[in-house]
Amino acid sequence: MESSSELNRLHFFEQACKISEATYASNPLDADNLTRWVGALLELSQFQSVPDSQKMIQDAISKLEEALSINPKKHDALWCLGNAQTSFAFLTNKEDEARPYFEKAAQYFQQAVDEDPSNEIYLKSLEISTRCLSILTKAEEDMVLLNVIH
Repeated sequence: MESSSELNRLHFFEQACKISEATYASNPLDADNLTRWVGALLELSQFQSVPDSQKMIQDAISKLEEALSINPKKHDALWCLGNAQTSFAFLTNKEDEARPYFEKAAQYFQQAVDEDPSNEIYLKSLEISTRCLSILTKAEEDMVLLNVIH
């Protein structure tokens, strides 16, 4: 059973989504609102089954792309898009399926750093995503070696 704080958190982010949806209906060009909406969606996705979580993350990615079409240099949206790509990568069950999402995440984190080079969170996110790609590459190389040996 979920704790009271988890239920409160779930309720908070559900309400945040409803508020953002209402704001979007009256002002669809509000890139800040789209980014806030995505933050709530990504939090809510953690409470879902894998298929439902993947759908929510895809919805979040779509909203972030919309926010970036309004303001292409919106660094917090770029960073959120990197997080969404990373989250989706971790929900895949094969390395070859995860790789494109990790690669996109690294690209978006780099763009966020380019827009706000002193942001420590963006820098750390870029570092971690690069490390994930290195680990994934090493795992793929090890699998090739195992297949050659057997």
